[in-house]
Amino acid sequence: MNLAGLRIALVGPLPPPAGGMANQTRQLAELLAGEGAAVELVQVNAPYRPAWVGRIQGLRAFARLLPYLWSLWRAAGRADLLHVMANSGWSWHLFSAPAVWIGALRGKPVVVNYHGGEAEAFLARAAAWVRPSMARASVLVLPSGFLLDVFARFGMPGRIVPNVVDLLRFRPVGPVRAAAAHIVVARNLEEIYGINTALRAFALILAQRPEARLSVAGSGPLEADLKALAERLGVAAQVRFTGRLDRDQMAALYQDADLSLNPSRVDNMPVSVLEALASGVPVVSTDVGGIPYLVRHEHTAMLVPRDEPEAMAAAALRVLGDTALVTRLREAGLEEVRRYSWQVVKGELLAVYGEAMHQSHQPATRRTQE
Repeated sequence: MNLAGLRIALVGPLPPPAGGMANQTRQLAELLAGEGAAVELVQVNAPYRPAWVGRIQGLRAFARLLPYLWSLWRAAGRADLLHVMANSGWSWHLFSAPAVWIGALRGKPVVVNYHGGEAEAFLARAAAWVRPSMARASVLVLPSGFLLDVFARFGMPGRIVPNVVDLLRFRPVGPVRAAAAHIVVARNLEEIYGINTALRAFALILAQRPEARLSVAGSGPLEADLKALAERLGVAAQVRFTGRLDRDQMAALYQDADLSLNPSRVDNMPVSVLEALASGVPVVSTDVGGIPYLVRHEHTAMLVPRDEPEAMAAAALRVLGDTALVTRLREAGLEEVRRYSWQVVKGELLAVYGEAMHQSHQPATRRTQE
């Protein structure tokens, strides 16, 4: 099978804001188009029209949903295949599930590409609603072994196609240097990402490395609370909240970084961790969710328990003070991240598209028996 000429309706969010799945959707669209596919984007987070609708809580979901469904119906009619970037919660019910059903009504194969570290909690309460839609999808694609195991426990088998990391944009700038203790956190400012743990860990690091500085790259509802916490900890002068950065800005930040912290409480396969590895930046991460599927402790990253700033600070100080450890982590990380290049992932995605197209041409009775 060849991507050239294949008509793909790609359903998912787009920046802004430049979150993980929005970035993956945009990047996938660019890569598929670069291979000659005809990609039609169906944006689930399109701007409100008129803009004032977005300020009315009860109206805004309805105002976004109707234009989305109309765009989806039309795109499905033109496409050979639908590729749906899916997530948990209301995002599934309002956007992903309708895409599966409209694809089925239009007689088009649907690839569901599910992301999100909260899948287990979501499926525990909503699997009965998710299964009927998944039964009408051609293939369930998951970016990690962690999510593969989660969905299997709820009776929904899938296959792994990893997220793609742009290894041309995210790359090391030179050999290992003497650490200047520039530390980066690249997660949204939300409860599940544990930025408060990173700030408390940084206060402990700063006590031993007074030259250290922290850049927090992200935005979210906890920004004011986290800035207040930095003030209370006495580290505000050494902490920079950059706001959300685009891809080029994020790549530049990693190229100036000595260490990346990932303090999340819930996670699947964070692209931010892969981008840090691709940039040659050692990572200290919590060991939650899919993280242990992604990196190995003391081989490709340092892993610590969640919500333990003392453990995170100790691991960070160890990395910052041990050039041999940095070299080992960097080399192993760069080797590991090659698995996520487009040249590798493209072949796996092509196989999925081929399987989906094949299934769509089988008689319905035969697919049911299988």
